Amino acid sequence: MSKAVARKADVIKTHQRGAKDTGSPEVQIALLTDRINELTEHMKIHKKDVSSRRGLLKMVSNRRTLLDYIKRKDEKAYETLVKKLGLRG
Repeated sequence: MSKAVARKADVIKTHQRGAKDTGSPEVQIALLTDRINELTEHMKIHKKDVSSRRGLLKMVSNRRTLLDYIKRKDEKAYETLVKKLGLRG
């Protein structure tokens, strides 16, 4: 098992609702956040990498959409997730 696969499995295990949950909004947001953090570090080194910057912005937009969805459905779950992932203040 590669490092990336193990890391992804760990993120899923941490944020899943049930035993076989891999696609809930919480899991999707956690995976996006992990990938966004990786790409942010990449962008600090490679400032002119325009295609990675575009992908990063698309991921941030997608995460924002999912966060808005959770906030609409269950505000308490939204606040818990934001605190757990270290987003905002």
